[in-house]
Amino acid sequence: MAFCKDFVVHYWHMDNESKIGKRILGIDFGSKRVGVAFSDEKREFALPLSVIQNTPDLISEIEKIAIDNETKEIVLGESRNYKGEGNKILLASERFKEQLEAKGFKVIWEAEFMTSIQAERIQGQNDKSDASAAALILQSYLDRIKEE
Repeated sequence: MAFCKDFVVHYWHMDNESKIGKRILGIDFGSKRVGVAFSDEKREFALPLSVIQNTPDLISEIEKIAIDNETKEIVLGESRNYKGEGNKILLASERFKEQLEAKGFKVIWEAEFMTSIQAERIQGQNDKSDASAAALILQSYLDRIKEE
């Protein structure tokens, strides 16, 4: 009986370890609000998750969301202007990226341009638009790595 119990505990532990790190978070960073999305475990599609306020607690809130979704990998929208140059949001998001990396996250830039407006065109303007923009950024990344 002890063998069976030990096997079940070991099997459960192995199964849970194999799930860690399969999902990816996507973030649409803004000066007031931050949209968050996550991928499925197979990394095929992105789903909007939440919109959180950009406050001094932002890093700890993202850390909690990452733990809840069992990931250490984050795709962050790289915001640029019409000329492809970095803008004010990019400067702030670079600091945000550095803070996340200092917490042990792997943070990957994904080019994004007006994803909030794209999200609003798809679903209308509402309190989840930034999360939908994050899902668009993450889906762009997922599609790109699938092709590589």
